[in-house]
Formats: sequence, C-alpha cells, structure tokens
Amino acid sequence: MRSTLVRRSVMTASAVSLALLATACGSDKADTKADAKPSEAAATSAAPAAKGKTDAEATALVVTQADLPDQIVSAEGAAKAATESAGATVDKAECKPLMQAQSGQKVGTATGIGRTTTKAKPKEAAADASPEDKLKAGLEALGATQTLVSVGSYDAKGAEEAFAALKTAAAACSGGYTVTEGGEKVKYLDVKPGAAVTAGDEAAAFTLTMDLDGGEKSANHFVIVRKGNALATFYAFGVTAEQPKTVIDAQVKKLG
Repeated sequence: MRSTLVRRSVMTASAVSLALLATACGSDKADTKADAKPSEAAATSAAPAAKGKTDAEATALVVTQADLPDQIVSAEGAAKAATESAGATVDKAECKPLMQAQSGQKVGTATGIGRTTTKAKPKEAAADASPEDKLKAGLEALGATQTLVSVGSYDAKGAEEAFAALKTAAAACSGGYTVTEGGEKVKYLDVKPGAAVTAGDEAAAFTLTMDLDGGEKSANHFVIVRKGNALATFYAFGVTAEQPKTVIDAQVKKLG
C-alpha cells in the first residue's frame, strides 16, 4: 500500500502515517477475528460421522410384504440363501465384491445387513382356461423375476467405499467369472452396463450373462443404490428376468 502511495505522490507524510496506523489497527482486528474463526469453525463442524446400524436395525430398513403388495416377499428365503452361500468362492479375486453382493453377504465394512427376497405374484389362469393356457400360466410363474434384496449399513463413508468397490469389480470382471458353491460351479460369461437407474445419492446397474446347462444363457440384473450410509443391492434372476424397478423404487423410498 505504501509503495503505491509513494509512487503516486499525492499523500502527505502525516496522511501516510495515519493510513499506516489505520491499516495496522485493521490488521490487529482481522487477526483477532482470524484467531476466533478456528474455534468457531470447530464448534460448527463437530457434527458426528454417520454411525452404522446392527443387523437387526438394518433388517428394519428392508422392504416387507406391506411395501410390495404385488410381490411375494420372503425374508426367510433370503436368510437361507445367504447361509448356504457363505462358503462360496470366486476364481478371480477382483470379482469377490460382486459374488458377495449377489449372495446377500456383507460387502466392505458393513456394520449390519438385512435381506429379503421378492417374486412377482403369478397371474392365475381363468377357471375355464384351456389346459394349454393353464400350463403357460404355470411356466410364466416359474420363470417370473425373483430378486434378492440386501441393505447394508456402514460407519462414516463405508457405504461410498463399498459402492465404489462394486463398480470397480463390475468393470474388472466384464469378461466374466466363475463362482463355486457347494461343489457346483456357476459361470458368468460377462458383466455389462444395464438400463440406467436414477435413485438415492448414487446408483449403478449391470446385466450379468449366466451360462446355463446345455449351452443356454440367462440374463440376470444387478443394481446397487447408495442412500446416505446405507447401500442397497438388488440381484434379479429368472428365466425371463427383468430389472426389478418396482422393488428398487419401494426399497429406496423406505430408506428415506
């Protein structure tokens, strides 16, 4: 400031002194305020990090029959599936997060997890339907989309990290992988981006092609949605499986 005043030569020495004095006083005040800011900032930024829920608490966040009247909802089936697949292994280490999510296991540092399964209610054939129509209705019921829904809860940024880990795994395993469970192998031929999903704070969708016996293939759907410190995963399978939009919408709504 002084050099500018000197260059311009428009202020007297006393004026310069007064200006410097004012500047010094202002500087002291600014320093005083600056000194106060850290403590004020500490007081206002002391909000605790998100705290993860237990298994029981996470289970309370999972959709139920009341949330999905057009689906058959079974928490027992999901618990059984998770127990049976606890010892499953995968041939590629980078695909482990996918395998865990597909079978309702905890992904990353989840503090708790809740699960359920859903299946679209079958459309019954009319009482006077022909045997062929009744058979068709029965086959459609068997092939209806079934979805394993899991909701994991995390401390701090754990849900964001798990979401990122699943996206990384999907990219790394785009060429396929094989899961071994109970002595049986299930081969996935590829992992591709699925129909876009807009939900929660961030979401991603994938399509997994499963290699069935006899050379047949099945397209399964895998969707992940993060809402705050909760991570919901949806693994939909079946002969004619579709992305379970109704289930996803109901679950995200329940997460708040």
